[in-house]
Amino acid sequence: MDPQLILGFATVSVALALTPGADWAYAISSGLGGRRIAPAVGGLLGGYLLHTILIVAGLAALVIAMPQLLAGLTVAGAAYLLWLGISTTRSWRTAGYTTSDGSASPPSGNAGTFLRGLGTSGTNPKALLLYLALIPQFIDLHAGLPAPVQTGILGISHLLISAVVYTGVAFGARRLLASRPSAARVVTLCSGIIMLGLGTVLLGEQIAAFSAA
Repeated sequence: MDPQLILGFATVSVALALTPGADWAYAISSGLGGRRIAPAVGGLLGGYLLHTILIVAGLAALVIAMPQLLAGLTVAGAAYLLWLGISTTRSWRTAGYTTSDGSASPPSGNAGTFLRGLGTSGTNPKALLLYLALIPQFIDLHAGLPAPVQTGILGISHLLISAVVYTGVAFGARRLLASRPSAARVVTLCSGIIMLGLGTVLLGEQIAAFSAA
């Protein structure tokens, strides 16, 4: 693969991973909520791995042939974000992660934390569209590797970059806000509002498209 293409993709990938969104909101809420960070981040990355597998399997052609598939995924993703946003917003008054007296918010099970992360990124149509729109631009048709292999490499590269960013976000939230419960509550509330806003926008876009059809 062309090193310049790889460098260009890495630059764009880092910029996108550093852009706050639903994944950031979940990573922050996990860092503040007393959950283990590894399952939360692992769930988010599992969603990106799912997108990578789908793209390698030829989902782009399927979406073009069946646009209603993407519409259905968008509605499902919007509904999940709204549910997650409501549950996060409702918990803002008790948010915080304190270790001064050895206590912390009761952590949820690792499986539940992982599945929430998987649902956050796996049902996010914007992430899927990102893969559909971004990765093909960095495929070198003259390279020695087949296009599906290049697609897999680029998808995994974005996953690894996201792993570093989301882990840093979660640990940063826990460390910086551990002794500031009021700030933790504000950040948790903002995270929930972001999820609600993104879910509302996604759902609104589909309603508008259906009305115009």
